[in-house]
Amino acid sequence: MKRLSYNKLILLGVATVAATACTDKFEEYNTNKWQVTEEEMAWDNQKTGSFFAQMERGVTLIKDGTNEYSDYQVEQGLTADLYSGYVGATIAARNGTHTGAYYFVQGWYDQTFTKRFTQVMAPFGQLKKVAEEQNLPEVTALATIVKVMAMHRAADAYGSIPYLNYGSASALNSNYDKLEDIYTSFFKELDASIDLLTTLANSGATLMSNYDYVYGGNLTNWVKLANTLRLRLALRVAYANPSLAQQEAEKSVNNVIGLIENKADRAVLDEGHTSLNYYHPLYEIAYNFNGGDCRPGASIIAFMAGYNDPRIGKYFTQTGAGDYAGVRNGVYTSTWNDYRGDKVSNFNITTASAVTWFTAAESYFLRAEGALRGWNMGGDAKTFYEKGVTMSFEENGASGVAAYLADETSLPGDYTDPVASNSCSNTSKVTIKYDETADFETNLERIITQKWIAIYPDGPEGWSEFRRTGYPKLFPVVNNASDGTVSTDKQVRRIPFPVAEYNNDAAGVQTGIAALGGADNGGTKVWWDKK
Repeated sequence: MKRLSYNKLILLGVATVAATACTDKFEEYNTNKWQVTEEEMAWDNQKTGSFFAQMERGVTLIKDGTNEYSDYQVEQGLTADLYSGYVGATIAARNGTHTGAYYFVQGWYDQTFTKRFTQVMAPFGQLKKVAEEQNLPEVTALATIVKVMAMHRAADAYGSIPYLNYGSASALNSNYDKLEDIYTSFFKELDASIDLLTTLANSGATLMSNYDYVYGGNLTNWVKLANTLRLRLALRVAYANPSLAQQEAEKSVNNVIGLIENKADRAVLDEGHTSLNYYHPLYEIAYNFNGGDCRPGASIIAFMAGYNDPRIGKYFTQTGAGDYAGVRNGVYTSTWNDYRGDKVSNFNITTASAVTWFTAAESYFLRAEGALRGWNMGGDAKTFYEKGVTMSFEENGASGVAAYLADETSLPGDYTDPVASNSCSNTSKVTIKYDETADFETNLERIITQKWIAIYPDGPEGWSEFRRTGYPKLFPVVNNASDGTVSTDKQVRRIPFPVAEYNNDAAGVQTGIAALGGADNGGTKVWWDKK
């Protein structure tokens, strides 16, 4: 694709003016040579580039001049991060009677919806319009991958959103779509994008390199991400539509470019911070907000401590006692200082930690589950499982993976509350070493538990996999403030539609409730939650 830098365009304009001596070129004389033309904008994707960059920043919200770290907190930190078992809320608001205890506070769960539309869907609509005008289908294809990456998180959280006809004249004031139909669209969109971009990648082309915070325009890596994302979504519907799941999974594995396979392939938002200046949102929330609005979850600490997992020190800091301790959700207290102090671990995240969209380890765990289900993944479940664990150790700079994989006795640990009487026994008895003689459910728990450890701190994905499979066996909340709408044992299955939607699109919300097939509360299962 032809590209010219802005400085070269300016010089080109100056040279043209100097070379012109005829008075019959009225239109040329009256053209601003210092302004980039529509054609020139197309050369460097400048019109679509800003929209594409905005979409990338909208997948996981960072402080970018538009969003603040507090936007991440209410968009993800106070919902999916908590329900995944990765994070325990130590926010003092309402003395603990909030989303961490299944009481849905207005405004705390809205932005999972609103930010997805303002930060992703709206710029995608503008990008697509310009790309069509400039005949750049490859730009739309690339942006579509980002759109699906972001919007499946919102769709999975609510169970129904306006998606299929978004961008029509009615904008958000439209019918909500069934999650089953949205997933059908996800697969079609990814299929089309992968097919188009595979051809370009094989030719050595790059795209949007000046605006791409993830891969710098490397289309081979983008196709690998799209294939692996399609595999993720295929496994998501394994209980709801097994035949579709297998079809999309095998299609991803058989693509000529393939899947994410190593650390260099993983999708990371501007690793090294070469063009984005941000801190990982968890760093800000845990270290700078109100003395610490969150700490590591009791579940992730207990599992890793019980397994003597060498990655635990890469993920979390030690307590003052030299061990590791997390916080259960649903704690009621008027004093949070002890939970924010050195009796509890903190996140081992620094100002230089980057946001990861997709780990290489997850790719192998997806294939491990597919192989366990009898799908053609190009290998067996045990091999992929062990590669997933090994890759996670590599991605996190941990050693001792061989001994870890050989451990057939260590079990997930119980939780001992270092502050109050909120301890809890672990009901999981799954070991680490893969056992090919074990039954399907035991090995599924083994795969998902290790996958859950490996993809930390991706709260939306960890929560979705817990809902889909029942694994890992997370600790229940200490107090359940849902007034009976959410089961303490089954835990939160979705988040309610925003109050603003009831005010601004009441008819649309009713179509969403109908699509759910249940009440608009945290206890209603989404479509793929069939187990």
